[in-house]
Amino acid sequence: MVRATNAVASHRRKKKMIRRAKGFWGDRKNHMGLTKEAVTRALSENYRHRKLRKRDFRRLWIARLSTAAKMNGLSYSSFIDGLNRAKTPLNRKILSEIAIQDPKGFTAIVEHVKGSL
Repeated sequence: MVRATNAVASHRRKKKMIRRAKGFWGDRKNHMGLTKEAVTRALSENYRHRKLRKRDFRRLWIARLSTAAKMNGLSYSSFIDGLNRAKTPLNRKILSEIAIQDPKGFTAIVEHVKGSL
């Protein structure tokens, strides 16, 4: 009996792996063992970094707010506390954008917060 190799399916799997490794540097893009390892690692890092990006952006927004609040005479923690007491529904992302794009508007928010402290 003739030996069946399932060649079509295995070529398809290899092609898929090579396609995913497009743009990789050196042997990682065209040697199956290295390619498989590199693609697997890249996919797992991709998953992890989607989670880390959320943390990184939150840290950026907090740093921006801290600086902007200090320029208006408040610490970051007292600014956030005042926002919560004033029941202001603005999140850190929006507030940091306001602080950058519209400093006068941010100053008005800080004055509103100072009134509720």
